[in-house]
Amino acid sequence: MNQVKPFNVFVKGIFLFILFNLVIALWQPQVGKISLYNSIFTGRERLPFGENPKQSYNLSLFDLDAMFASHVIHGTEKTENEFRVIVMGDSSVWGTLLKPEETLTGQLNEMNISACGKNVAVYNIGYPTISLTKDVMLLEYAMQYQPDLILWLTTLDAFPNEKQMSPIVENNQKQKTFWEKTFIGDRRAWADLIRLQIYGVMWSATGIDQFYPETYEKAQTDFEADEIYHDFVKPNLDKNLLALNTLETGFNLAGETPLILVNEPMLISSGNNSDIRYNFFYPRWAYDEYRNMMNELSEENNWKYVDLWDIVPANEFTNSAIHLTPAGEKMLAESLAPYIEGNCK
Repeated sequence: MNQVKPFNVFVKGIFLFILFNLVIALWQPQVGKISLYNSIFTGRERLPFGENPKQSYNLSLFDLDAMFASHVIHGTEKTENEFRVIVMGDSSVWGTLLKPEETLTGQLNEMNISACGKNVAVYNIGYPTISLTKDVMLLEYAMQYQPDLILWLTTLDAFPNEKQMSPIVENNQKQKTFWEKTFIGDRRAWADLIRLQIYGVMWSATGIDQFYPETYEKAQTDFEADEIYHDFVKPNLDKNLLALNTLETGFNLAGETPLILVNEPMLISSGNNSDIRYNFFYPRWAYDEYRNMMNELSEENNWKYVDLWDIVPANEFTNSAIHLTPAGEKMLAESLAPYIEGNCK
């Protein structure tokens, strides 16, 4: 009887492992598109994001394929009777502290509105970082789902050049080396993909996709008497320090699909030094200049622009000057519904 030689087994194992990694690198599968969502598991109502996975049944990752493959829009075939709306923006759109049905998209869907003689279906592709570039990156990916209308909610803090390179943007700009295409080199993406599938079990069972604390610190309403806003110098917002060209890129990506740019609601404080600052984010001079700039830009470029900055009272914000309560989201949904109903290609 031939004896198995441990060294030979070891060498063969190493060879097969190297071969496997080379095949993966050459094949370069789109790892993220391997998904159990929308088949075994319910598709998620919003893109994956989470800092405490064990409590939120969710996690943050950088693979756009995996993120969208887990989203309900990926598993929903567009019918002739569907008027498809995608809503993009920051954490206020994603819905921090809100259940999926309490978000802007959730409440718009509950309104059962119609447009162009079709039933409106609204999809949430918001993501919790404030960056125009991040929004445009997600829009470029989402255009494959054939939207009939795009709502782009934004705010001044998404415009400074220094805010554009959020982690998700940075991790989707560089080309992978051959080593990074191997299984070992790309093990983070594989691990994130597997974890995302595991959390799909609890998401499907509970509908929970973020941690909801019993208490939280309310948005700040008292401020120091300062008028600082990033590196800008009062009284003007230097356009060279703003990513204004990203707005044009977004409209170009939309092409023939109508895109409505929305200046999202924010908290307007009446506390200490509220005559100097509207809220934690903005001194009054900077935000007022921003609103004037947006009106001018939209007129010059013939952009559809809606300014809803002051439609929600201060008591309908939660832990941030841009995060709304369910009642605040309802106000926003009711304000936006007529713009959806009145838009046809």
